[in-house]
Amino acid sequence: MDYHNPVLLQETVDGLAIRPDGVYVDVTFGGGGHSREILRRLGPEGKLFAFDQDEDAWANAIEDARFTLIPENFRYLKRFLRFHGVRAVDGILADLGVSSHQFDVPERGFSTRFEAKLDMRMSQQNELDAYQVINTYDESALRSMFLLYGELKQAPAFARTIVEARSQKPIETTADLKQVLAKYLPAHLSNKILAQIYQAIRIEVNQEMEVLKDFLTQSLEVLRPGGRLSVISYHSLEDRLVKRYVKNGMFEGEPERDFFGNYSVPFKTIGKLIVPSAAEISTNNRARSAKLRIAEKLG
Repeated sequence: MDYHNPVLLQETVDGLAIRPDGVYVDVTFGGGGHSREILRRLGPEGKLFAFDQDEDAWANAIEDARFTLIPENFRYLKRFLRFHGVRAVDGILADLGVSSHQFDVPERGFSTRFEAKLDMRMSQQNELDAYQVINTYDESALRSMFLLYGELKQAPAFARTIVEARSQKPIETTADLKQVLAKYLPAHLSNKILAQIYQAIRIEVNQEMEVLKDFLTQSLEVLRPGGRLSVISYHSLEDRLVKRYVKNGMFEGEPERDFFGNYSVPFKTIGKLIVPSAAEISTNNRARSAKLRIAEKLG
């Protein structure tokens, strides 16, 4: 698809073990690739609800009586399913991260390839954007952001340099930011470091880690026993959260054990970690870092 080429399409939908009369949710609708495959496998009594906060994605809505597009952030999964009269579902699919369309539209500011205003908002309704993060966060907050979300060893230097530069004039565009940090971007590592910098800012702007935690917690609440969760992540921060929550229902620490040393777990892992084939990566380079985890809610 021109809008977004769905990653691990068959594997992700296979992981849901679709029941023809089931109720399913695609929380990252985008171009609708995964949703169309789910609908293809549903019978006339099946239902599919999809979430997307990005206004650009709404034009891809599918004309199908079984389909409902909810134009909201998937951190409000439970609230908006209940608004539509749904309290339990049979499967939930999430393809995390940025869509191909968002990367390819220069003015959105997601891509290191283009010059654009500092934006990086997945929803244009959000008040916080990359400009505000770069120009108003104090040095400590910037340092933490680059360290935690970009996993950048030079986070203290980046933060200090940005604060010094913006005291002279605002940092308004992606080109301005690259220029400010140019001395830390050697030619052979420039693309890699910039990708980590952009990732850190994007995660902060969109509160992606908090949103993911909200989503996973609510997924457990709305899935029926035996319902499936199929999640594609693209960087280690996301994947660690998904892996830990699926394993023990917690994001940090360890669950309490009973007298016999046992503890209850919310999910059963289905199969092993799935990554794209070399053939898929050759036709869709953005699939190269994808990791798919599938889990089933225990009764």
